[in-house]
Amino acid sequence: MSSAEDPALTQALSSLWARFLPQMRERMAKIEAANQAIAEGRLSEDLRAEANAAAHKLAGVLGTFGLTKGTVLAREAEVMYAGDIDTDKHALEHLEGIARQLREMIEAHR
Repeated sequence: MSSAEDPALTQALSSLWARFLPQMRERMAKIEAANQAIAEGRLSEDLRAEANAAAHKLAGVLGTFGLTKGTVLAREAEVMYAGDIDTDKHALEHLEGIARQLREMIEAHR
């Protein structure tokens, strides 16, 4: 039985989504702040670590809600934040694209 066939399960998932939405938005803000810092040439190790952790946590929660593409994107960002991206323009563009897709996915899901 899918959640679409079970109103109680659908309601429970909707309630959980609403509960986690503020945290997901905070995690997105950390990712977006790290991207901005990269663009400005001021990415600190602390901000890099925060973005890495935010991406890791997003990957898990998005998977919980069946957003497989979101999990894949967040894991990709997590790996990129673990690498040397300080001056890589193409990496920054890719991270910005990932962040845009994740933000849209999170805001569109209900």
